[in-house]
Amino acid sequence: MKVYLVGGAVRDRLLGLAVHERDWVVVGATEAQMLQAGLIKVPADFPVFRHPESGEEYALARVETKIGPGHRGFAVHAGPEVTLEQDLGRRDLTINAMAEDRDGRLVDPFHGNDDLDAGLLRHVSPAFEEDPLRVLRVARFAARLGRWGFRVAHGTHRLMRRMSAGSDLRTLPAERVWQELQRALAEEQPWRFVEVLHRCSALGVLVPELAARLGTPEAHWAGADPAPLAALKRSVALGADPRARFAVLMHDAADADAEALCQRLRAGREFCDLLGLAVSRGGQLRAVGMGGAAQAIALLEAIRALQRPRTLEQLLQVGAALWPELVVPARGRLEQARRAAAAVRAGDLQQSGMRGPELGQALTRRRIEAVDLAWRTVERGRE
Repeated sequence: MKVYLVGGAVRDRLLGLAVHERDWVVVGATEAQMLQAGLIKVPADFPVFRHPESGEEYALARVETKIGPGHRGFAVHAGPEVTLEQDLGRRDLTINAMAEDRDGRLVDPFHGNDDLDAGLLRHVSPAFEEDPLRVLRVARFAARLGRWGFRVAHGTHRLMRRMSAGSDLRTLPAERVWQELQRALAEEQPWRFVEVLHRCSALGVLVPELAARLGTPEAHWAGADPAPLAALKRSVALGADPRARFAVLMHDAADADAEALCQRLRAGREFCDLLGLAVSRGGQLRAVGMGGAAQAIALLEAIRALQRPRTLEQLLQVGAALWPELVVPARGRLEQARRAAAAVRAGDLQQSGMRGPELGQALTRRRIEAVDLAWRTVERGRE
């Protein structure tokens, strides 16, 4: 029995990154031996075990055979006769197909370390084409490693284009596509995820609404970024979180029906709510920057209804990325509006005998007047 550290932990150590998760492959062992060693079997489609103390995963070396469509259409065989090189050969990219033995010696049959040095995302073997999920994984690694200039190897790009033209990519569950997109949005260069998918024509299959806003897929873009990617880059520079980045990226693609797009993508509720606000209330947000008190009150009420404290800040980040010349002035105005509106209380109006719709209308009118006064007072103070 031999145990090897594999995959991302080896890659990240060679890149000088912190290693947060370690996975191991065991060669020359059986399931019975793994259980005798005190490891705990994990429910999975292949023999994988968890260490009872560290929680790290130990998997028996395995090989896969394509037997059906999609990213789950594989038969898995694991046994003591499967070699380490066979196990590494089933992986997606050469930089993920390296291992280290217990003494720290590198095992690199597919030259992944050379590709790390060259900044290449290159497939291990033609079997890459058998798993459509790998198209998204390559795009996500481009987003993660983009700061080092990593690029997709030409041969891998050609395979991805062929996969995008086939039928397997369409079999990916929406939930799995969303999982990869959500992860990519948290990376340092999330726009690389979109670029890679669009250039190989996969984006037109997976998110056609967004692909339509990016123009004709080409291997290399020339000139200015398409508007959604330029806005996404601004959102990253502003420190926007993944929810705000999603709203920025999908704003134009959502058109007037953000909910329908979110449902098809199986996006998380908080992602959907923020995109919906940006689409439905974007005009109000821009109007606030130009002095619209009524729009400020309507916008604040819509945000308050969601009962999420950070939504206002997130919406301002979205607006600053999409419409910087209009929304940057809105930040201070909205904070002034929030304080002024909060000072107008329904109880004061109820004491005068107002009830029902009359009370609601009066409350809104008084709050708009308070906001307008607060803004004019601030402006006079600057003169």
